[in-house]
Amino acid sequence: MKKVAIASIPHRVILMTTILRIDSSARHDGSASRELAGRLIERFGDDVTVVERDLAAGVPLLSESTLGAMWTPAEQRTAVQNAELAIADVFISELMAADAVVIGLPIYNFGPPAAMKAWADLVARAGTTFTYTENGPQGLVPSKPVYLVVASGGVPVGSPMDLASTWLQTFLGFLGLTDVTVIAADQLNVDPEQAIETARSNVDAVPLAA
Repeated sequence: MKKVAIASIPHRVILMTTILRIDSSARHDGSASRELAGRLIERFGDDVTVVERDLAAGVPLLSESTLGAMWTPAEQRTAVQNAELAIADVFISELMAADAVVIGLPIYNFGPPAAMKAWADLVARAGTTFTYTENGPQGLVPSKPVYLVVASGGVPVGSPMDLASTWLQTFLGFLGLTDVTVIAADQLNVDPEQAIETARSNVDAVPLAA
């Protein structure tokens, strides 16, 4: 399995399958979502390129200046505005270029990590990742399978208390990504050993896109 530095792939130049791995857990050691995301990616074999995006390393928050740059037509943006959008451009490029996406998503206080929400705010760009039509918004991100590995201490994944995976599936669908498989590793604080073993079995059993 080949791993590629983020800065080296501004656009798709590789013909083999490219998997975008997005981690959002604040933890590294002992993170269930990171462990399970890695386990899932191993199942794709060696003939894939994995682009790793660790949101815990830091994601800028949406600001007034960022919004102003987003709303300015690309040909009219200043150098300062282009610099303002540089990391968002990378996030969008990664998402557009990938053949599949694996997202590790812990549930924090019923919702997603702040870094995950910050990533979404930068990726959603009218005219680039979605557009408005007379029939409502339409996603512009090319269709691809998304595997969402959701870890929680006590919140059952998919329940009314789970505002993380339900929100992220809605957001991905807004961008045009509707082929989403959710792999739950929930209630890890209730019965940790059984919960993680069940989650590992689920990862091993989930069908992979060709």
